[in-house]
Amino acid sequence: MAVLEPARAPVDVPAAVAAADEQRVFVASQWQLMWWRFRKHKVAVASGVVVIGFYLAVLGADFLAYSDPNASEAQRGLMPPQPIHWFDGARFYPHVYALKGARDPQTFKRVYRPDPGEKIPIRFFAQGFEYRWLGVIPATRHLIGVGADVDASKTIFLLGTDVQGRDLWSRLMYGTRISLTIGLLGVTMSLVLGVVLGGFSGFYGGAVDTLIQRIIEILRSIPTIPLWMGLAAALPRDWTILQIYFAITIIISLLGWTELARVVRGRFLAMREEDF
Repeated sequence: MAVLEPARAPVDVPAAVAAADEQRVFVASQWQLMWWRFRKHKVAVASGVVVIGFYLAVLGADFLAYSDPNASEAQRGLMPPQPIHWFDGARFYPHVYALKGARDPQTFKRVYRPDPGEKIPIRFFAQGFEYRWLGVIPATRHLIGVGADVDASKTIFLLGTDVQGRDLWSRLMYGTRISLTIGLLGVTMSLVLGVVLGGFSGFYGGAVDTLIQRIIEILRSIPTIPLWMGLAAALPRDWTILQIYFAITIIISLLGWTELARVVRGRFLAMREEDF
């Protein structure tokens, strides 16, 4: 005689998955929650990739710059960009057209026109001006260049030149390094100042809290842009680029810690009233 087994209740798969996800959220750390939320935001992920690319360019600015950013040639001032042509007929041959300059008889301005008959070849990982990667490792290799077998008078200017004949692409690479690192270091120093001073203000209270809060109010009452302009104009003209760089970084950090300090102070005051 066959024994009938009791019928099993169907398993609700979506409910089980939801319960597992909820349990995983409960045991996740703060960093895991932040990462999951960031990963779901497609625009944030794309922006993060772009920012990482910028900072990789900062690390390799010397390698990406094919010309000395400070080398000037007055006779080549305000040259237009030279676009890269990847093929010469059916052959893969990266090159740019040489530019021929002449005076416009009406405006007397120097006008440049590409000369298709004179091609300047582009080499990958070519030898170029000497630099120190990260200020330590000496090197002469660059991502692109004209190569050692090409006449030294033939150079390339992918984005053109400025008034003094300096290559704009190379100056853009070095300028990216300065712009991004100033912001990063300035925010880091502001973070340290905000956490430390805000913590002191909320933890000790009394005269320390009053003094720090008055300093914050004074700094926040000053218009930011005129203050930056005045401090930038006050920098000595005989300072080196490195001195100006650190001075601007310190100025940015000294003006950007006030809001964070108030937030940290509020958290400290709230935690002082809690029972542990």
